[in-house]
Amino acid sequence: MKTMRGTPFLGLIAVTTMVLAGCTGFKSQSEVDALNEAQAVGSPFTQALASEYRDLANREQNVMFDYPDALHFARKGLAASASEIILPEPVSDWNLKPEHVEELSSARSKLLSVMDRGAREANPAVAAIAQARFDCWIEQQEENWQKDDISGCKAQFFEALNTLGGNVAPPEDVMPPVTAEAPPVAPMAPEDAKYLVFFDFDSSKVDIGGSSVLDSVAAEIKKQNISAVNVIGYTDTSGSKQYNKRLSSKRANAVRDGLIARGVGASMLKIDSMGEDNLMVPTADEVREPANRRTEITFEK
Repeated sequence: MKTMRGTPFLGLIAVTTMVLAGCTGFKSQSEVDALNEAQAVGSPFTQALASEYRDLANREQNVMFDYPDALHFARKGLAASASEIILPEPVSDWNLKPEHVEELSSARSKLLSVMDRGAREANPAVAAIAQARFDCWIEQQEENWQKDDISGCKAQFFEALNTLGGNVAPPEDVMPPVTAEAPPVAPMAPEDAKYLVFFDFDSSKVDIGGSSVLDSVAAEIKKQNISAVNVIGYTDTSGSKQYNKRLSSKRANAVRDGLIARGVGASMLKIDSMGEDNLMVPTADEVREPANRRTEITFEK
């Protein structure tokens, strides 16, 4: 379990553990109920992710009676429903066997790679399934006794990852279909890729998550025969159009500077700013929408 690990104590401490588990049950009930009633906002991805965590938290609480993990996933779902970008579970947070650490670390790395390449925006529903099934897999793998649940979450994760362009082989313990194998998913062409750097409200500072995206962009440019890189800044609708036009220009130039610092030639970069035009998530005027505060990066061959 995510928040209650280790070997159970005996005697009076066992009674204390039962009482604490009961308290955790009441707490998880409250937070799962809150998630069930929450109206998700934000990008299509965060809304889909909130729905996936809602299903996961309800199953952990009402079917598995695993209250600590139900509480944990309910909190992730509530954060997603409030439009926060929530990452898949860190492997180091779970008590896993060495062979499972290696496998799950590799899977998480592939998932984050396709997310950084724009999977959240291009296919938000499948991206949400991939993240939720990864979290389900790691939680079940730590418990390591419900083999059907482990293999089910794992297989669904890899299926979603392949749909997103992860281009990975299916896990060994999943039986291949008796019919002909589906053709492998081709790697995404560079000119079809879109990278997004998101910004805090009224900010043009590239944060840690954005820096990771720029690392991926710079690495891809070095591997591919890219002739030009388009960098376009955007804002949400909060503030005047004139102010937002300037802010989107600052965001585009902050990304430009970050790419140049990573060795990308300045002559390759085409910079533009759209202000609050071409919203990723349509909103009314004066709405603070995190998904619209972004800079988009695309390639030309």
